[in-house]
Amino acid sequence: MQSLFALTLIIVLLAFAFDFLNGFHDTANTIATSVSTRALRPLAAIILAGTMNFLGAITFTGVAQTISKGVIDPFTIHDETRGMIIVMAALITAIIWNLVTWLFGIPSSSSHAIIGSLAGAGISAFGFHALNLSGFIEIFEALIFSPIVAITVGFIIMSLFNFFFHNFPLKKTNQRFRTFQIFTAALQAFAHGTNDAQKTMGIITMALVASKYLSVVEIPMWVRVTSGIAMAMGTAFGGWRIIKTIGTKIMKIEPINGAAADLSSAAIIFSFTALHFPVSTTHVITSSILGVGAADRVRGVNWGMAINIVITWIITLPTTAACAVVVFKVLAWLL
Repeated sequence: MQSLFALTLIIVLLAFAFDFLNGFHDTANTIATSVSTRALRPLAAIILAGTMNFLGAITFTGVAQTISKGVIDPFTIHDETRGMIIVMAALITAIIWNLVTWLFGIPSSSSHAIIGSLAGAGISAFGFHALNLSGFIEIFEALIFSPIVAITVGFIIMSLFNFFFHNFPLKKTNQRFRTFQIFTAALQAFAHGTNDAQKTMGIITMALVASKYLSVVEIPMWVRVTSGIAMAMGTAFGGWRIIKTIGTKIMKIEPINGAAADLSSAAIIFSFTALHFPVSTTHVITSSILGVGAADRVRGVNWGMAINIVITWIITLPTTAACAVVVFKVLAWLL
């Protein structure tokens, strides 16, 4: 029992580390456009993002419940120690992936990383039948479908903005949208917290159920609050390498573009959160920017950078799954 408690404690600490890195890694998602358009100074943007991330994190639990049983059902794991090692291997793999992609300034998906890692570790432990296939397929569809919707919505919102404001003086329009971006940045940061922080809550809950510390999939309040704090702290430190990629290398962002991208991505994230589906906020926000850019001026989008980002999206799931297989085997041998 003592060894099981120790494993659970290690997993909780690893989950907080992943949550911190998620906030650190994904700060760019929520504030890149507002910083690049000078709607907010970097420090003010980070404080706003951290606060709204925390509030979003403690408001909803539906996505956390999906994560806790959608990839692997913890109630089917009868070997508590092996179940703990699955979660530990998934967290270690996802943390390594986040650090590597941050180092190279690549806006990859923490969501893809943790889901791919969970699947790989579960398969390594019990074979393919360990996967909750129906739940995994639903999560996979949400991850793939949401960026497509984001591009479409971003294109539509920017087209509407162009239609309604094309006769307005450019300088005055940018000034007003720069002010409006403070609201849209806050909205987007709140939406980010409602979905991304939930993944850590789900992982911790899965570990608590697998170790028999919980008998039902219900997110304890202490898990909600501490996960929110960990993500907010990560957000406060920021990921400036990725901010540069999203805010400057995809397209030249004006305040009207930034507001359109913020609104479209926040709407998509809120919609999927309401359906209890995890999405990659990185994918959604980047796709919204691509949709906005295509509506404004197709040639103004750096499609080469966009292709590099898409390639990273594609390889994240299989790469993290394969790495988690190896990490699980190493941990199982050590423990």
